[in-house]
Formats: sequence, C-alpha cells, structure tokens
Amino acid sequence: MADNDFYDILGVSRGVGEEDIRKAFRRKAMEFHPDRNKSPDAEDKFKEINEAYQVLSDKNKRAQYDQFGKAGVGSNGGGNQPFDGFDVFGGFGDIFDSFFGDGTGRSSRQAQRGSDLQQRVVLKFEESVFGAEREVEITRLEQCGVCSGAGNEPGTSLDTCNTCKGNGQVRRAQRSVFGQFTQVTTCTSCQGRGSIIKTVCSNCRGGGKERKSRKIAVNIPAGVEGGMQVRLSGEGDAGNDGGGAGNLYVYIDVQEHQFFQRDGSDLLYELPMNIAEAALGADKSIPTLDGEDEELKLPQGTQPGTEFRIRGKGVPHLNGNRRGDLRVTVDVRVPGSLDDRQRELLEELAQSFSNSGKGGRDDKGIFDKIKEALG
Repeated sequence: MADNDFYDILGVSRGVGEEDIRKAFRRKAMEFHPDRNKSPDAEDKFKEINEAYQVLSDKNKRAQYDQFGKAGVGSNGGGNQPFDGFDVFGGFGDIFDSFFGDGTGRSSRQAQRGSDLQQRVVLKFEESVFGAEREVEITRLEQCGVCSGAGNEPGTSLDTCNTCKGNGQVRRAQRSVFGQFTQVTTCTSCQGRGSIIKTVCSNCRGGGKERKSRKIAVNIPAGVEGGMQVRLSGEGDAGNDGGGAGNLYVYIDVQEHQFFQRDGSDLLYELPMNIAEAALGADKSIPTLDGEDEELKLPQGTQPGTEFRIRGKGVPHLNGNRRGDLRVTVDVRVPGSLDDRQRELLEELAQSFSNSGKGGRDDKGIFDKIKEALG
C-alpha cells in the first residue's frame, strides 16, 4: 500500500466537508473501479481510494488521522474492513445499475408487440404486371376466445399477489457507502401482472393465447416483382400485455413467361426474323400482355439486335398511373438447312453483292454464317 496522504488520494483539501469527501470518493471510485478501468494499477489505486474514504468519512477516524497520520488509525487505514472480501458498493451490480440506468423504477413488464409472420405466394407473370387478389392461409397466435386473454377460467377470481401487493414490481433497498438506493424489479411471483391466477383457463392453460388458422385476403398491386413483400399490418401474432399485433409479410414469387422478360417497368420481347425479312423490311404483329397484338413496321436493312419501342405497353409503375414500354429486339435467324433452290438463290445473291460492292461487312457476315451452318 502506498504511503500517500488520504486527502491527496481523494483529491480534496483538509478542510472539506463530508459531502465533498463523498463526491470525491464517488468520482475516484468510478474512475478506478477494476470492472471499468483495465489499467494494471487500477486495483491498487482502488484499494487506496477505499482505504482513504473509510477513514475520512468517519469523524473519529478522521480526527485521529489529522492528528497522528496513519499511525492514529492503525496499519490498515480502513480498520476492520480491508478491501479483500469487502464489497464497498454493497453489490457492484446494484450500485452501478442505480447509477447507469437499471434502477429506473419502471416495471420490466411492458407492452410487447406480437411477432411478424411471413407467407409466400406464386403469381403468374400477368398477375405481377396487372395485380391480383389472393387468399393466404396462416396459423397465428390470437387472444384466447374463452378468457379474452386474461388467463383465468371465466367466472373465477384473481388473487392479488402477496409479494408485490398488486403492483407487479418489488422494491429492494440497498445500503452502500453512497447512502441507500432503491432498486425496482419485476415481481417474480406474478411475472409483473400484480395478480395470481387461481384457476387457469381450460382452453389456453393460463397463457392467454391460442393458435388459430385464418384465411386472409391479400390485394397485390400492379407492377410487383419477384422478391418483393406486401405488408398487412396487424395480421401477425397477438401482442403481450396490451401490445399490438405483429404484421404479415406476403413474399412474392413470379413465374416466367413464354415470350416476355422484364427490365424494371419495361417488357422485353425478342422478335425472330429471317434474313430476307431483315433485308427487305417487313410488317410484324407483336404480342402484348393486353391481349391485342401491336403492328410494328420494320424498315428494310434492319440489323440484328436493333431495338424498337412500343410505348405504354409495359408494366405499370408501382403507386403510379404510367406504364413502361414494350421493347422489341430483332433476332435475325440463319436457316439451319436449305433446299437446292434456296441455296442457289442465296449464292446468286451473295455473288451479286460481291460484284456490285454493295455488300457491307454485316451482309458478308450473314452469308458467312449461312455457309458455316450449311457446311
């Protein structure tokens, strides 16, 4: 133990009052408590602080110390209570809880919101675009229909808890060097209810809830995509102690379509064409999800990969009135086989392009692909 002056250890002058000594000790104890301060010498400093306080907080010991120094109070300044085995805080947890928020006086039995539930639905592609109404079946916790959530058999009484006298909380006084502190905790006898159930409900066994299957109608808005969720507020499990019910989240899966793919609010359609149609131009009927085909005029010399837009035939914007577009991409198909006449015509055409110099690199590429396909 260091031979430092007790007043210096607490950081006070010799003429200070008891309240200043108490405040100084509290400040120093908080700073060097081994549970909070991880420096190597924290425990030794804490012992010194405790020893100094045990002397200076006692009028008789303080007078002896002021006159004779440490010799006046014995080799151990703290007298009969050395640090080892002595709980200066009257329970470290209790006093620190009081300082830092657990001794708030509030019951821990508070209203709790019920759990959320999730259900999955699979939509056809068209349903995801235009919206749909589905019915999902769920099993959830609801308030007991017999006891209305009270937990006791209807017609039977509830006894006031003898432990907490109906408050749902118990107060425990803890004396320490700082004075007396009161800690408020949830009553363990009644779990914070304030009453004891004498005869439990035969339906829910005192739990106040029961599982029930329900069919819930779900309105799925137009424009949803796979992976989205539709939230139905208050359709989840019932809450506790007056807390609201949780939510039901309906997870959306969407089936693939035979012709269309989706890119945000746009629909994608790949239009197959033969090389003659691409070269000469063509009028094509384009299918739509609305049920009526749209006519699309393709100019002569249409190149593979060219994209055309049909406005307003895509997917509705979520929470909006506008629709995306139908984007048509040209896919020029090279025939896999030719009869003699077709081969003859294509060879004449290839020779004609070569002689006239009109065949561009793209045209030659098409004929090269034909030759590769045919061998």
